[in-house]
Amino acid sequence: MLKGIANAFRVPELRQKLLLTAAILLLYRFGAYLPVPGAPFQDLLGAYQAGLSSSGAMAVLNLFSGGALSRMSVFSLGIMPYITAQIILQLLQAVIPSLGELAKEGEAGQRKITQYTRYLTIGLALLNAIGYLFLFRSYGVSLSGLAAPEVLIDIMVVFTMVVGAMVIMWLGEIITQRGVGNGMSLIIFCNIMSGLPTSLISSLTDTGSLIITVITLIVIIAIVPIIVFVERGQRRIPIQYAKRVVGRRMMGGQTTYLPIKVNTAGVVPIIFASAILYLPAQLAVFFPSVDWVQAFANALSTGWINWVLSVVLIVAFAYFYSSMVFNPTETADQLRKQGGFIPGVRPGSATAAYIKSAIDHITLPGALFMAVLAVVPSIIFSFTQNPLIQAFGGTSVLIMVSVAMDTLSSIESQLKMHNYDGFFK
Repeated sequence: MLKGIANAFRVPELRQKLLLTAAILLLYRFGAYLPVPGAPFQDLLGAYQAGLSSSGAMAVLNLFSGGALSRMSVFSLGIMPYITAQIILQLLQAVIPSLGELAKEGEAGQRKITQYTRYLTIGLALLNAIGYLFLFRSYGVSLSGLAAPEVLIDIMVVFTMVVGAMVIMWLGEIITQRGVGNGMSLIIFCNIMSGLPTSLISSLTDTGSLIITVITLIVIIAIVPIIVFVERGQRRIPIQYAKRVVGRRMMGGQTTYLPIKVNTAGVVPIIFASAILYLPAQLAVFFPSVDWVQAFANALSTGWINWVLSVVLIVAFAYFYSSMVFNPTETADQLRKQGGFIPGVRPGSATAAYIKSAIDHITLPGALFMAVLAVVPSIIFSFTQNPLIQAFGGTSVLIMVSVAMDTLSSIESQLKMHNYDGFFK
């Protein structure tokens, strides 16, 4: 591992990407502590922070924002508006044929879809910012730190949070294009990791939580190799290429394989499922005094309803995302054009059906594995109320390990291009 890190910094291009990624993540964390205009001092936020932590739905939203919501920071909206916009666009691609065709047009089509995602993110961020303004007011927070009319202060607060969401989206895209790894995933990783010190200290200082803390840390360490094993697991379908004569040379005849990952969708199903389940919590901030709205939001964010829906949505999104990433019909058609076939399976529709059956069978165990990791820690937290379990449950650990593996794989591929040893042996 240390040798791989040293090799990464020996490549000038890779070193610049690593430093750029680290600088952007530091800038993001700075914005998470930068308050919105008119926000009161920290000692005046006690009631607001206490109320936020006591609400299951709001506590989870605060966790995904890296604590920015509890500080009334510029980045209070976090990454959720952009993720929600991505979900909506991907669902619309399956419903609206023109969008689906646009996604298949290569780089030009992806640029248009990215542009639509940005526009939708602005709209969702504006709605969330207005809702969070209602949330601040509902806890009695006075945004009178500026000598200006209340309406003007409210407009400035909403505008600042919307701009903050746009800056987060821009920072994530810069990391993806010019840095290392996926920018949005790394921002979520950064949010989760930022809560580790506070959660660990709170768990250790609580009476009777020392044993639970030690057991939790041991389980987290033990589960990491299992996650790595599942994430790297794949089924290899053998592919045989027919021999053919090209000019005076005999081509083909070799045997290779078609790899299908156990967890093709990665952490996307968990992120998408969480975004949908916490959408009512985001809408509930518009009605802070309506008890049934708050109860409905909390029911979808915590408790047995959340657990059941989490399993259903994670499995559904795993199949949905796998079908978008891996099209059996297109794969079978491409194999036929290249003279490849699966031994014992006829080319064409029979090959497509065989590949689809293999994907369906291998996606289910991967999806159930993710669902168990996401739900079981939430059930344990409901009984123990240990903050470390809430902050570093199965979802958080799975996201952290998956993002770390993807980032290391990205560095690994670039090291191999320069003939350096990487991280994986």
